[in-house]
Amino acid sequence: MTDRLPFLYDTHVELGAKIVPFGGWAMPLQYQTGTVAEHLACRRDAVVFDVSHLGTVRCDGPGMFDAIQATLTNDLNKIEPGRAQYTHLLNEDGFVVDDIIVWWVGPDEFDVMPNASNTAGVRSALPGRDVTGERCVLAVQGPHARERVATVDERFASVGRFRVARFDYRGVEVRVAGTGYTGEAGLELSVPNEVARELLLALIDAGVTPAGLGARDTLRLEAALPLYGHELTLSSTTLEAGLGWVLGWDKPTFRGRAAVEAERSRGVARHLTGIIADGRQPLREGAVVFVDGTSVGELTSGNYSPVLERGIGLAMAHDVLEPGRPVTVELRGRSISAATVALPFVRKAS
Repeated sequence: MTDRLPFLYDTHVELGAKIVPFGGWAMPLQYQTGTVAEHLACRRDAVVFDVSHLGTVRCDGPGMFDAIQATLTNDLNKIEPGRAQYTHLLNEDGFVVDDIIVWWVGPDEFDVMPNASNTAGVRSALPGRDVTGERCVLAVQGPHARERVATVDERFASVGRFRVARFDYRGVEVRVAGTGYTGEAGLELSVPNEVARELLLALIDAGVTPAGLGARDTLRLEAALPLYGHELTLSSTTLEAGLGWVLGWDKPTFRGRAAVEAERSRGVARHLTGIIADGRQPLREGAVVFVDGTSVGELTSGNYSPVLERGIGLAMAHDVLEPGRPVTVELRGRSISAATVALPFVRKAS
């Protein structure tokens, strides 16, 4: 099957992007400066990612609050219109179908943002419509993200963390949320296709570095943010990922609640654990983690940390391992000396 091209595909090619398949889309992996340079630009200044492969299921009209509240795990009563919320969609067995950001745009209007490959599944769970093809989503991230964005449109830069607002821009509506996936401050701009190229180039002219999925992955790993298909899967749970705060125990129901209640009662089987190598060797998904010669779990994600200049990884461990515990990571016959570490690996710039 041919990968779907994002609306800005030609622009990415003009900017020198290396394109790779991802979640059914053809997306930029990196630009000419490379993943490490893009990663460090986000930690030190500001970058822009095209994350249009993420879905948007628009739920507007009467009854949408109740439908979302009864289906997704988090409790919408914790927020209000003009706010965003991280949440999960579970199956009835309590496993993670997707992790999602909900933008509560207006009293009866929500943009539910699933991962690329899960849009159809989320659409089938909620009474909304898929508007993914009508807009691009530009994520501007980094300690100087807001000041860079302000030179393009100061209204966008005024949107606070996990806030949502909409603005008229060149005669169309742009929706802005103070969200992101890097561990840094930033904004995500949902932009109608007709002005997306203009806005992307304006951000680049303002000094924002274009960045690809390679840097997005190393950034989220340093920040210990879970990735669907790795830490969150149809064989893992919200509690195993250490994300119990997204479970709305104070509301009457959400899909999969009974299974999660049973898991909470019997105890969580696995625990998300940070692993840092003694050297620069990248850690890789699927590697087995040993303590004193005994297997305690395996890596769900792994890579090289450009900030720490060491290999890092997230593991699902069957034991609770305190930070500083020596471990060995083994993959394809190669052993890497490492240790457990408190998460996140890297905290955002001050």
